[in-house]
Amino acid sequence: MKTIMCLGAVLALAACATAAAPDGKLHGAVEFSYLTSYIWRGFDVYGPSGDSGIAPAVTLDLFGSGFGFRTQANRAVHSGFENTERWDYTVFYRNMLWPDARHAMAYHIGYVYYNYPDNSRTIADLSEMQGAFSFPQLLGIKGLVPTYVLVKLWPAGSGELVASRVDLTRGILSRGTASGWAHIFMLDYGIPITPLLPNQKEQAIRLHSEFVFNDGVGPAGQDVDHDWSNAVFGILTDFELGGGFSFTPAFYIQSSWDDSVNTEDEYWAVLTMQYRF
Repeated sequence: MKTIMCLGAVLALAACATAAAPDGKLHGAVEFSYLTSYIWRGFDVYGPSGDSGIAPAVTLDLFGSGFGFRTQANRAVHSGFENTERWDYTVFYRNMLWPDARHAMAYHIGYVYYNYPDNSRTIADLSEMQGAFSFPQLLGIKGLVPTYVLVKLWPAGSGELVASRVDLTRGILSRGTASGWAHIFMLDYGIPITPLLPNQKEQAIRLHSEFVFNDGVGPAGQDVDHDWSNAVFGILTDFELGGGFSFTPAFYIQSSWDDSVNTEDEYWAVLTMQYRF
């Protein structure tokens, strides 16, 4: 019931905003990502044996209203990880407050349903409310943007139990609980560079960092400690290919601090091709 109420509230707001949308056009993006490892909020989802992953996704913005939908699939490249395949369905609203002020705030509010199609809904599926709040002018340095992300996760069926990550990778149906919060503190910095492609007007090297306090959030309900879990540092850039296409290579390093989330430090690359319309 909690899941239905959250989703219904967001959809109702979306319906109200569509009629007053500013440009009357449907915008969005289609993308495909290849990941050398699938690291999600500090967790190595495919376990110690590891595997590369793919993540195709479609994002739709409802006629420029700020409301939108996103669907993303997450699966391993090779067989043997079928129970960990996950589809993420997101309904979101994003906008900006006080755009001319020092405390200008860009925000993204969303509801996510995490579906594991090869498992029973009561075994693995999760719901999440998330809010991301960025302050692009707060620090007074162009391109240096702090962001705070708040996450609340709970079982898709209120009061139900869901399996832990180790259960899914082994196909075992013993159960654990899933309910908690995560606090993620990010800092991004864009460094302008001379465009590397002849038809690209501008380009930047983007540096990313994040620090995660995990208060009970795990993939498919894995039990975790309530502690600072990990830090991530990344570098990426965008290549504008023309015609709405872009290519983004990225490289990340993770320092893992809490063994209930990850016992090892990680490094991985992500290659993303995107078409925007």
